[in-house]
Amino acid sequence: MSKSLKRVRAALEEAGETVEVMEMAGSTRTAAEAAAAADCNVDQIAKSIIFRGLDDGHVTLFLTAGGNRVDPLKAAAVAGQELGKADADLIRRETGFAIGGVAPVGHLRPVVAFFDPRLSDFDIVWAAAGTPRHIFAIAPSRLLAITGATVADFTG
Repeated sequence: MSKSLKRVRAALEEAGETVEVMEMAGSTRTAAEAAAAADCNVDQIAKSIIFRGLDDGHVTLFLTAGGNRVDPLKAAAVAGQELGKADADLIRRETGFAIGGVAPVGHLRPVVAFFDPRLSDFDIVWAAAGTPRHIFAIAPSRLLAITGATVADFTG
């Protein structure tokens, strides 16, 4: 089992969640791939979109419904700073995950996170579990609580 997957499992267990992490036969790197693998609506995929804060230099996480796109201007407004592209090295250094498998939990350092209210329209959402082939299902309210994210309007 990869270190990334172990961290996600440990973070979920520490939060009192007993979720089944599923290994899919194919890739779950994109929301469409993950939705097909989980046999769910694409908006039930909790995408982890990462930006770099231009003031603080750290990553900011936007958990958004799979069919939504993060609006950079709205995202900057809720983050309270200008945002730029986070490169793969920064993402791995601060979250511990590679692009395509960034989980909403189990980061190497605390991450400021924002939560798309669209995710709350579902009983269950699916999120990456630290690898491009592992996902887990969770109630959106629990995901919000565990991540400590702030519900905000940042999609367009």
